[in-house]
Amino acid sequence: MYRLLYRSKQRGFLELDLVLGKWVDEHISSMDENGVKSLGDVLDLENPDLWKWLTGQEQPPEAVSSNPVFSAVQDKVMNNLNSHAAPETRAIPGQPWVRGWDDIKKGPDSPITGNQ
Repeated sequence: MYRLLYRSKQRGFLELDLVLGKWVDEHISSMDENGVKSLGDVLDLENPDLWKWLTGQEQPPEAVSSNPVFSAVQDKVMNNLNSHAAPETRAIPGQPWVRGWDDIKKGPDSPITGNQ
């Protein structure tokens, strides 16, 4: 179980390290064998995909959305978003949250190009 806890906190993707690591830390001690297997399946997912699926930027595949650990973490993430972020500050569901680094900024103090 310590290996799973470590993998959930050290993914190399800060947002997932915090969200997933905290959730696993709070729930791993009460997981049965099926829960541990489901957690392992979630931890095997690629970081960018997992983050987009957890935050509703993209719809997860059926195999992922039916995973009870994924569903529980996604509920936690969405509840936090709904409690702490006004809908008008977020992207439309199914759209990325952050534009690319080469976006042109138009403002008096903005760099000419990019989000530097």
